[in-house]
Amino acid sequence: MDNTNQVRQQVANMRRSLFDQGYLDDQFIQLEDLQDDANPKFVEEVVTLYYNDSARLIQNIEQALFNRPIDFGKLDDYMHQFKGSSSSIGAKKVKIECQQFRVYCIAGNADGCSRTFQQIKQEYACLRRKLQTYFQLVSQAGQAESA
Repeated sequence: MDNTNQVRQQVANMRRSLFDQGYLDDQFIQLEDLQDDANPKFVEEVVTLYYNDSARLIQNIEQALFNRPIDFGKLDDYMHQFKGSSSSIGAKKVKIECQQFRVYCIAGNADGCSRTFQQIKQEYACLRRKLQTYFQLVSQAGQAESA
């Protein structure tokens, strides 16, 4: 039982740190509220779908940034989709960077778009690693409870 409490505490601490450090917002809590005994991995499944689907958007954005002349309208459309997907899972830092990218798009600032896109990819990868670790801990906690 002691190990179970220890793993549960680790899960709680990591979850709190994801919010405290600004990686996640209240939308993640809303996803958690939809999770129940009938679908105990709902949040993890939604996050996995986000990462699978967003890979295509990131590729589209990279291609649009590479093309000359840059079609800022198309680039903004892609980023709008990516921002919406990121918002839907509560990816706060990614969403904030997406908003900045869109400001540069509207201004026609290719350098600003490129710099911000690098930051977006960095935040996106960082959140992915953190959430993978978090879901592994959640799984361990579940296994410890059922043991």
